[in-house]
Amino acid sequence: MVRPEKVEAVEALRARLARARGVILTDFRGLTVPEMNQLRTRLREARVEYRVVKNRLLLRAARAAGIEGLEPYLEGPTAAAFGYDDPVVAARVIQEFIRQMRKLETKGGIVEGRAVTPEQVRALADLPPRPVLLAQVVGGIQAPLGRLVGVLTGLQRNLVWVLAQVQARRAGTAGEGAAAAGAAGTAAE
Repeated sequence: MVRPEKVEAVEALRARLARARGVILTDFRGLTVPEMNQLRTRLREARVEYRVVKNRLLLRAARAAGIEGLEPYLEGPTAAAFGYDDPVVAARVIQEFIRQMRKLETKGGIVEGRAVTPEQVRALADLPPRPVLLAQVVGGIQAPLGRLVGVLTGLQRNLVWVLAQVQARRAGTAGEGAAAAGAAGTAAE
């Protein structure tokens, strides 16, 4: 028999999963209440919602949201960090907390509607922030264009230099001819 409270809980989780860009699943065993509160505070500051969830309800909600592949990560106590703005923020905050406390364990996650492994969550956490990634992409696009501009302006610069040398030679040759004619004229006198 399905209880209305469970149906509501599954629907609420499904709505969170559908809205979240990144969800990190953790095993919170070993954390004291003050440590759990500290983690929740850090996540709240990063605009990430952290909730203890029942595995069966989360699995049902994930299936209802069209997310497959979570079964291996839903064993033991589970808490989910829902990141609605940036899929990487929750992973970054949790990994930083793990580095400091060494008590929390990442079980897996969901990024943009796809299940990810704990290793992939750690890799996400190690990514540079979004503005840095965008700057690297722009720099990668800009560097070849800068080199192209350098090559094209180098060709123009070389052409101007060659023309200046030709002009100097002609001016020098014309000057030498006039000087030779002037010397020949003085010698004839």
